[in-house]
Amino acid sequence: MSFWEIILIAVALAMDCFTVSVVSGVLRKESRWGNVLRMAFLFGFFQALMPLVGWLAIHYFQASVEAYDHWIAFGLLAVIGIKMIRDAFAPEEASHLDPSRIRTQLLLAVATSIDALAVGISLSCTGYERASQLMLPLVVIGFVSFVFSLVGNALGRRFGEAVARRWKPELVGGVILIGIGIKILAEHLLG
Repeated sequence: MSFWEIILIAVALAMDCFTVSVVSGVLRKESRWGNVLRMAFLFGFFQALMPLVGWLAIHYFQASVEAYDHWIAFGLLAVIGIKMIRDAFAPEEASHLDPSRIRTQLLLAVATSIDALAVGISLSCTGYERASQLMLPLVVIGFVSFVFSLVGNALGRRFGEAVARRWKPELVGGVILIGIGIKILAEHLLG
C-alpha cells in the first residue's frame, strides 16, 4: 500500500471523528481547549490502536485465509464504506450527549474507531506481515484523526450545524473506502 493510500484511509477513518467533533463543537460552544485536546487525543489514540488489534487478530490466522484475503479486504472496506454513506444521510441524534465528559469522550472514541479495527484486518490481508510495518499507517491514522478532531471541533464551535449539513464527511469517507477496496480487489484479480 502506498503512502497516499495510507493517507486516504486515514482521512476516511477520520471522517467519523471529524463529524463527532463538529457536533461536539456545536453542543459545547464554551468548551475548554483541555477538553477538546483530550477528545482529539482519545480519537487519535483509538483510531491508531484498533487497526493494530485487527491486524493482530487476523495475523495469526493468515495462512488459512491467504487465498481469499483480497476478498476479505474488499468486503470489509465496502461494508464500512456503505455504512458510512448510509450514516451520512441518517438523522443526527447526538444532541443529548455532553462531549466534555471523559466517559462520553471514551465511548465516542471507541465507537468511531470500530471501522479502524476492520481496516487493521484489511492491512493484514494486503501485505503487512510484520508488526514493524504497521508503524507508519498507525501513526498516520492516529495523527490525521487527532487533527481532524481539532479542526472539526473548531468548525463546530465557529459555524455550527451548517458545516455538517452542507458537507457530508461520512459520504466522502465511505466513497474513499469503497474505492480503495475496489482497487485492492482489482490488483489481486488482474495482477
